[in-house]
Amino acid sequence: MNERMIRIRGARSNNLKSLDLDVPRGTLTVFAGVSGSGKSSLVFDTIAAEAGHQVNETYPPFLRNRLPKWTRPEADEISGLSPVVVIDQRRLGGNARSTVGTVTDTWTYLRLLYSRVGEPHLGESNRFSFNDPAGMCPTCSGLGEALEIDVDAFLDLGKTLKEGAILLPGFVDGGYWHSKYTEIGVFPVDAPLRDWSEGERLALLYGGEHWPPGAKPPADYEGLVEWFERIYLRTSDNLSDRKREAIDRFTRSATCPDCGGERLNAEARAVTVLGRRLGELALMEVTELADFVAGVKDPAVAPVVSALVERLRAMDGIGLGYLHLGRTTTSLSGGESQRIKTVKHLGSSLIEMLYIFDEPTVGLHPHDVDAMVGLLERLRDKGNTVLVVEHDPAVMAVADRIVEIGPDAGTDGGRVVFQGAFDRLREADTPTARALARRAPADRAPREPNGAVKVADARRNNLQDVTVELPAGVLTVLTGVAGSGKSSLAAELVDQHGAVVVDQRPVSTNRRSTPVTYTGIAAPIRRLFAKASGLPAKYFSANSEGACPDCKGLGIVYTDLAFMDGQETVCETCGGRRFTAEALRHRVDGLTIADVDDLTIADALQRLPDPAIRKALRGLERVGLGYLRLGQPLTTLSGGECQRVKIAKELRDAAEPTLYVLDEPTTGLHLRDIDTLVEVLFQLVDGGHTVVVIEHNLDVIRRADWIVDMGPGAGRHGGRILYEGPVADMRGTATARALGQG
Repeated sequence: MNERMIRIRGARSNNLKSLDLDVPRGTLTVFAGVSGSGKSSLVFDTIAAEAGHQVNETYPPFLRNRLPKWTRPEADEISGLSPVVVIDQRRLGGNARSTVGTVTDTWTYLRLLYSRVGEPHLGESNRFSFNDPAGMCPTCSGLGEALEIDVDAFLDLGKTLKEGAILLPGFVDGGYWHSKYTEIGVFPVDAPLRDWSEGERLALLYGGEHWPPGAKPPADYEGLVEWFERIYLRTSDNLSDRKREAIDRFTRSATCPDCGGERLNAEARAVTVLGRRLGELALMEVTELADFVAGVKDPAVAPVVSALVERLRAMDGIGLGYLHLGRTTTSLSGGESQRIKTVKHLGSSLIEMLYIFDEPTVGLHPHDVDAMVGLLERLRDKGNTVLVVEHDPAVMAVADRIVEIGPDAGTDGGRVVFQGAFDRLREADTPTARALARRAPADRAPREPNGAVKVADARRNNLQDVTVELPAGVLTVLTGVAGSGKSSLAAELVDQHGAVVVDQRPVSTNRRSTPVTYTGIAAPIRRLFAKASGLPAKYFSANSEGACPDCKGLGIVYTDLAFMDGQETVCETCGGRRFTAEALRHRVDGLTIADVDDLTIADALQRLPDPAIRKALRGLERVGLGYLRLGQPLTTLSGGECQRVKIAKELRDAAEPTLYVLDEPTTGLHLRDIDTLVEVLFQLVDGGHTVVVIEHNLDVIRRADWIVDMGPGAGRHGGRILYEGPVADMRGTATARALGQG
């Protein structure tokens, strides 16, 4: 084993306490610790940031301005680094043109294959690209879908024309367009539209041959459909927000009538390999597609076939065999996105790289974790250093070394409390060791439901005409291997019944949004300082009279350096404190208004004597987020933290019995904190709500009142209900075996 070290001395990013650490290169090292302990500050904000910055420095200024930005960490020394590849949980995003095939380069290989051995022969591979004019369907521009006007949304049949039966923008009472149709003299404007003849309604919508006999419309009359097309659909690409909203409301996406969703033009669709069109291959599951491609034996394309099959098998090997290449990247979960990114590095021949993973087992059933662990080991065994932030004991067990940061969150964390092998960790006295030693919670009697919520005839994605009744007023967990249909079933539940969806999408995209703004406690905080000082409350707002005049309340001054990286410097006037000297003179419990941002939520509950503040923050503490600072931008939160912020809001605001659907709420949670989360879910249930959770965590599954286990496999091999009932009675499924129930 390579004993050269990544050497870190005096690391002080975020809550790190001048941390010193040596990490052996060429190893698989897992970083553990409670949520908010400083793991990410060390691995991402220190090690990855310094490695990324140093690599960027090797490029000319013009290129550096177009590369990902890395903020250099606060540390005395960081050495022994390699070029870094960060594989995080951020969703791939993209747009409607970005698919699993394009992002993994497998579509590029398929295009090449069809351009060389397809029949009839077309030639260049761009003839098979739906993102190139040479290959895209001209009707849908390669999107596979075309906008279709939703005529049913145009009219309220229960109203008269005078009462506003036309729902399109601009048809307000007395307005130009409203008057043009009400005063035309051929429509019964005082009768509800449902009492009109079919011909009259069609004439209103389309005009032309639909006019009733004897009607004499003006020569320049245009039906509402033609009007909508002219105003909204035959315009330039630069649409206003108002027009875009109207298009979203009054149109729907439908499969392209020409290409049938295959995205390619007629010439490309006519080409086949072994009797299959390229568009057909795009809808095959990866597992099936790999077998099909392996059957292409033409020696002229043997290298293409070999490379493509290797990439497809790698996707299957890490639990993505149920995907198809035509699936848009915007529809992928965070865990799926992370595994997609990983595939791109499996075929790399580079060594001595630094790979950093953020909870790679997120979204994986215990049955599938071994495949991900094997992938991490393969990257290490090729001669790379692999650093993993992870809570899963299965990953810790195979690590060469475990580094635990803690002992607690926020200001009580930021130190190394353990480093060594997994066996030694189990004997240590740390939060992770104690959580590993804790017995699983004892079985308890399931709650009695107070009704049922029925999902009927669900066929979304791979669901095979599923009908299921979920008990109301209890905690139901949807389980099953990745791709088995859990999320599809949850989506059907939401569509058929409506629900509050608490997912892991960002709470805010605004850097100024913090726990203070999100919970609405900014005004009570300002009132506290106003009462103590005798000044108006606006003098304690960094967006008003209290703002430092030089940095406008930002705390930093930005200097544009043209083609070089812009420079952010701490404001010399306020020292980064954001407020005027007058505002900073006044204190509450020894705190200035600037100090409040540095308080953790737990500290604020103790030190800010205001009932409104405490009521707003208590929910965040109850979901285990007491370590967050009040001034921490919400854009810096992980997916799991974002989800818990939303849960806290529901705990505070929920009144009437509500149906909640949560997507893997244990994401990012330390083993110790899962008990806290389960208690929060119990609070929702005990408050009369129905809670449905998609989850792989065995501690959560054990404590559910009801289980719906999907499977047996992924994709076309799943989509069926294997079991529904109390968890104690489940047998014979992958989930049951993971629970030790056979």
